[in-house]
Amino acid sequence: MTPSDSSRPVTSENAIELLNLCKTYAPTGKEPGKEALKSVILGIPKGRIFGLLGPNGAGKSTLINILAGLVNKSSGTARIWGYDIESHMRQARLSIGIVPQELNFDPFFTPYDLLEQQAGFFGVPKGERRTDEILQIMGLADKARSHTRSLSGGMKRRLMVGKAMVHNPPILVLDEPTAGVDIELRQQLWSYVRKLNDQGTTIVLTTHYLEEAEELCDDIAIINHGQIIACDSKDALLARIEGKTVTILLQEPLAEIPANLERFSVEQTAADRLVFTTKTNDGQINEILQALQATRLQIADITTEQGDLEDIFLQLTSGAHAA
Repeated sequence: MTPSDSSRPVTSENAIELLNLCKTYAPTGKEPGKEALKSVILGIPKGRIFGLLGPNGAGKSTLINILAGLVNKSSGTARIWGYDIESHMRQARLSIGIVPQELNFDPFFTPYDLLEQQAGFFGVPKGERRTDEILQIMGLADKARSHTRSLSGGMKRRLMVGKAMVHNPPILVLDEPTAGVDIELRQQLWSYVRKLNDQGTTIVLTTHYLEEAEELCDDIAIINHGQIIACDSKDALLARIEGKTVTILLQEPLAEIPANLERFSVEQTAADRLVFTTKTNDGQINEILQALQATRLQIADITTEQGDLEDIFLQLTSGAHAA
């Protein structure tokens, strides 16, 4: 599979469009140059929650930093909300809000002052600023005049999202938004992400938590060694997973696997337990049940388990090699 084969087509319906985007870092000292992005072709649809997944060093941060204007691309084209990031830099920057993983604000400022300052950076006139509205949306209205150092971890994360929203961008990029936070806070942040998306904001999410991508995302791209190796709807990616296990718990111990079951991929993991491995949607489960019925074994319970996003992620990244 080539990168172009696995990439979503670039169209006017996309919030972000990348065409043959490349980035090569120059050598520094004894460190050789590194090709971080290799002809990336990607279209991120408007109005969706889009997940960008990949192992450490895959190219996620480089891609986001190019969109944020922090890193210059080596070649190729990148458009944000239809604006080329070079020829229409100002419009492109105004169309995107970046929420970095790190908490980067002065602990002695108040949330209100921080948002006002950020709005000033983006040239938002005082009469058009939405500081109070954003603080209300982020659940920080009662902390508007408190020093940010007094905020909880969850409040600080929400303030970071608020900072990225001051210029009302149609696209919000969340870079590892729940890294290092507890389960309760993660659930709260997920709720905020869904709310923003329901209001029309296109969300781009990078995460190391595969359950987070599976829970939130409509579409997912997987990047490895600077190339997009898969890009599809979440459901379509999950449908690629081949394996499904069927566990049969028997009422009585079994001395050995009956001969008529040996034609299946079956393992006896305990005296009263048989585990069958099948391919998804191949219809073999009915055959297994019929064969079990013919053996006259008494079944106490049946459970099935299908692979998740982690399985497809590992399948794809373990099989991909640098070009």
